[in-house]
Amino acid sequence: MTALFARHALLPDGWRRDVLLEWDGDGRFTAVSADAGALAASRAAATAPIETAEYVLPGMINLHSHSFQRALSGLTEIAGDDPGSTGDSFWTWRDLMYRFALGITPEQMEAIAAQLFAECLRHGYTSVCEFHYVHRAPDGALYPDVAETARRVIAAARHAGIGITMLPVLYSYAGFGDAALRDEQRRFRSGPADVLAIVAALEPLRDTMVEVGVAPHSLRAASMAQIRELLAALPPERPVHIHIAEQVAEVRQCVDHGGRRPVQYLYDNLAVDERWCLVHATHLADDEVAAIAASGAVAGLCPTTEANLGDGLFPLAPFLAAGGRFGIGSDSHVSTGTVEELRWLEYGQRLAGQRRNVAVATHAMRATDERRVGDHLWRAALAGGAQAAGRRVGALAPGYSADLLVLDEAHPNVSAPPELLNGFIFSGNDNLLKDVLAGGQWVVRGGQHVAQAAIAARFKETLTNLRELRS
Repeated sequence: MTALFARHALLPDGWRRDVLLEWDGDGRFTAVSADAGALAASRAAATAPIETAEYVLPGMINLHSHSFQRALSGLTEIAGDDPGSTGDSFWTWRDLMYRFALGITPEQMEAIAAQLFAECLRHGYTSVCEFHYVHRAPDGALYPDVAETARRVIAAARHAGIGITMLPVLYSYAGFGDAALRDEQRRFRSGPADVLAIVAALEPLRDTMVEVGVAPHSLRAASMAQIRELLAALPPERPVHIHIAEQVAEVRQCVDHGGRRPVQYLYDNLAVDERWCLVHATHLADDEVAAIAASGAVAGLCPTTEANLGDGLFPLAPFLAAGGRFGIGSDSHVSTGTVEELRWLEYGQRLAGQRRNVAVATHAMRATDERRVGDHLWRAALAGGAQAAGRRVGALAPGYSADLLVLDEAHPNVSAPPELLNGFIFSGNDNLLKDVLAGGQWVVRGGQHVAQAAIAARFKETLTNLRELRS
């Protein structure tokens, strides 16, 4: 049994004082007791001194990651040949990503993922959902182990110490109407049987830190018949993620193909429920906003990547007013910070609507008497992220994964509750986290990942070897 005594901790019912947090060797909280100063003192006297922290938060869930893309960060910010051209877009970025993905080895994927996950932990993510689609070898052939690359990413997560939900991706087509894949997409090719084989191969790895679900890549890359076939064979409690309505061109193509917008088409054909995460969902009609909220599915929002790719802005205010659930992800990993993702989720809405405090400006939010934007953003993203991950995470409570963040109480931007989360998210760019516990293990101490030097050295070597692919 291991324990931490927190002077202030964010529990499911709000901020509480003098909280004793205890966890076992399986990495789950066994007891969380508020107003427990005397209890902590007696436990310490009977066993050993208990570590004390001033301010403690539940660890955040990163619900959308393509880990290998971390090695591309900063390398696609080059304008086209025509000065002033407006031709650069998500689609031109995607061509560069395809070229990079063609040459990367499984060993390199593991090195990049370990670096990414160490960064995520240092900035407050203690769980990640990996939307994994590079299944095949560079020549397009399956590896002898169909789950070779997925295993590599899970191994990186274990090395870094982050919890992971692995989501093997169904990716069969280049566009609506079952368009044949392009040659540069050959490493992504997978049908329902391929994905289910990967899920089966990963089954022995499932434990308190690893879950396995599936991810139809998008409606343009997987047919409705394939998605039905995949879901029919999947255990009913497993998470299902899908990219949807990210780009205006995608919406137009879906309308041209099936006469309906993407979310309308999805909901007309499948029983979407709480195990679904609809990633991006940027371009929605009013009835689509209502449908997602009513279904209980999570909107997977990735503001820094959506901004980097020029996707657009999710309709957050009407979605929250309808009772919608959301979580955050870092997607292509141009940023790996919880704070930046949440800050820009709110700031994008302020810019679009020319008003402030959008996340708590709806009747539904005011009904909870939660008026602090930082508190609402953090707690809502915890709940949505945990749902999308399909793991017992996101709360300082018995039975949940022992994941927590300790803030640096000496930093001038760290203030006492109830203003702590507003300051944490909106006060600047310093990393205010000092220590991070994930799955009952201290993985960050004093702002540094415990294996940071070795992970970073391997990552740098990998980037050197990938120089040609990244240029």
